[in-house]
Amino acid sequence: MKPYFTQNNALIIKGIYVLGLLLFALTPCFGQNKNESDRLIKLYESGNYDIAQKLDLLDKIARNNPDPDESLKYSDQLLKEAIAVDSIRYVYRGYRYQGDALEAKGDLSRALESYFKALDISNELGEKRELGSIYTAIAAVYAGMGNKQNVKRYYSNAIKIFEDLEARINYAIAIENLGDSYLQWSEPDSALVLFNKSGPIFKALQRKDYLAYNLGNKGLAFAQKGQEIKAEENISEAIAILEELGDYRPITVYLTFMSDFYADKNDWDAAFGYSLRSLNLAKQYGLKAEMGNAYLKLSELYERTGYASAALKYYRNYIAFRDSVQNITSVQQMAEMEVSQKQIELDLANQEKRTQKIITIASATALFLIFLLAAGLFRRNLYIKRTKAIIEKEKDRSDRLLLNILPEETALELKESGVVKANKFESVTVLFTDFEAFTAHSEDANPEVLVKRLGYYFTAFDDIMEKYDLEKIKTIGDSYMCAGGLPFPIEDHAIKMVKAAFEILKFVEDAKSGESEDELSFDVRIGINTGPVVAGVVGSKKFSYDIWGDTVNVASRMETNSETGKINISENTFELIKNEFDCEYRGEFSVKNRGKMKMYFVNGLHSKNLA
Repeated sequence: MKPYFTQNNALIIKGIYVLGLLLFALTPCFGQNKNESDRLIKLYESGNYDIAQKLDLLDKIARNNPDPDESLKYSDQLLKEAIAVDSIRYVYRGYRYQGDALEAKGDLSRALESYFKALDISNELGEKRELGSIYTAIAAVYAGMGNKQNVKRYYSNAIKIFEDLEARINYAIAIENLGDSYLQWSEPDSALVLFNKSGPIFKALQRKDYLAYNLGNKGLAFAQKGQEIKAEENISEAIAILEELGDYRPITVYLTFMSDFYADKNDWDAAFGYSLRSLNLAKQYGLKAEMGNAYLKLSELYERTGYASAALKYYRNYIAFRDSVQNITSVQQMAEMEVSQKQIELDLANQEKRTQKIITIASATALFLIFLLAAGLFRRNLYIKRTKAIIEKEKDRSDRLLLNILPEETALELKESGVVKANKFESVTVLFTDFEAFTAHSEDANPEVLVKRLGYYFTAFDDIMEKYDLEKIKTIGDSYMCAGGLPFPIEDHAIKMVKAAFEILKFVEDAKSGESEDELSFDVRIGINTGPVVAGVVGSKKFSYDIWGDTVNVASRMETNSETGKINISENTFELIKNEFDCEYRGEFSVKNRGKMKMYFVNGLHSKNLA
C-alpha cells in the first residue's frame, strides 16, 4: 500500500476529477443551484404540506443540496420519515443519497454500507436502471479505496445491465469510468479499448461535454504510453470543446497535466507556458481553487529549474490565496476571553459604585450594610478568582492544543503575529514508514479495532520522535512521516533519525511477539532521505505543519523500495551516517521522475560504536 503521492501525480488527480464529472450524470449527486436548495429548505421548514409532499421535499433537498453535511442531514430525515410510513421507494432513495453524501465527505466505509442497503432494496424493487446506478456508485467508492478487483466487478455488473436495457448514455458513462480506473492503474491499453467504445456513443448522442472528457482521457492514456503527439492532439481537442461549452474548470486541470507532462521531459518552455495559461484562465473566470493550484504548480516548476526566489514568490501567492492563517479561530477565542474578563471587571466596578451609594443613603443601617458589603466583597473576590482560574485553564488548554499540532516555535509565531512564514531548510532528514499488507487487513478487520491498533503503533512512534527531538509531520492512512533538522537546524539529525528508525523496528517486532492471536499484526518498511525542504503551515481552521520539496518525494521512494523490517536510505543520508552505522550498498534502482538512484540498507551501529 502507498497512500502518499506528490503534486506531480497529475494523472491520478485528473482521472479522479473526470470520473466525478461523469458520475454526476449517472447518480443523483449534489446540484449546483444553491438558491433552489435554500428555497426547498425554507418550504420544508414552513410545514405547509401533507406527508406525501413532505417525502418529496426531503427527497429533492437531499438529492440537490451542494453541501454534503446538509445533504446527509436531510437524507437521514428522509429515511426516518419513509420508514415511519413504510415507503420502500423513499427508503431506497434515503440510503442512496446518504451514500452519496458520505462519499462526498470522504467517509468511504459508511458510504458503502448505505449503498449496499440501497442495493438490497433495488433488488427487491426489481428496477434494473436503479440497480445499474447503484453498481456504478459502489464501483466508484472501491476506486477511491484502491480495491481493483471490486472496481472491475461492480462496473462490469453496471455495464451488463445498461447494455441489456439499451440505455446508451448510462452504458457509455459506465464504460468511460471503468476506462478511467484503468488509467489510474497505469494500464493505458485497456483504458483505450474502453474509451474507443464510449467515445463514438457520446459523439452519436451529440454529448459534447462527455466527448470532451473522453478525448481528454484518451490523451492521458496516450501520454502513459509515451505517444506524445497523440496525447497532445487529444487533450488539445478536448480543451477546444470545453472552451466552446464554457466549461473552464476542467480545462485548467488539463493544462496543469500538460505542464507536468512537459516538465517530466525537461521541456521547460512548454511546461511554463501551460502553467501560465492555466493561471490566466483561472484568473479570468474567477476559479479560485484552480488559481491556487496554478500558483503552486509554478512554484514547483521554478524550484525544479533552480530559481529559488521565483519559486518562493509563487509559493507565497499560493499560501496567501488559499491558506491564509489570519484570524485563526484559537486566537479569536483567546481574544474573546480577554474581552469577557474586562467586562466582568467593569461589571464589578459598577456594582461597587452602587454599593457606595447605598451606604451613603442608608446611614441608619450602616452596621448591617457593612456586613452586607463584606459578604459582597468576599463573594466578588471569590467570583474573580474562579473566573480567572477558568480563563487560565482555557488559555492553557488552547496552548496545549496548538502545541499538539504545531512545533513550539511555529505556535508562538502564530499566536504573536496571526500568521506563519514559510521557511526553507537546507538540510533536513525525512523518514517514511508503511505497514505491509495494510489494505488486506483493512478490508477484513473491524474498523474500530483497526483504528485502535493504528493508534497503538503511532503513539509509540510519537514517543520515539520526542525522545530524539525529531518532528512528527503527519500520518497518511497507515503511513507515518517525520523529519529531523527543523524547526531548529541541528547537525546530527540524520544519525538521530536512523537511531529512531531502529527503535521503530524493535517496537514493531516486540509488539508482534506480545500480541494475542486475535490482535492485528503488522510488518513495517522504512525509507529515509536527506536534503533541502520548504516548511510552513497550511489551512485556516484545521491548520497543520507540513513540508514540501523533492527531498520529501525521494524519501517516499526510499520507503517504497525498502523491504520488510529494513531501513532503506538514499546516498545523501548514507554520506552523513556512514561513519556511525554499518551500511550495505544495494545498487542503483530506477526511481520515478529521478532515474537511477543509489540505495543502502542500514544494518546497525559499527562495532566500534557498540560499546
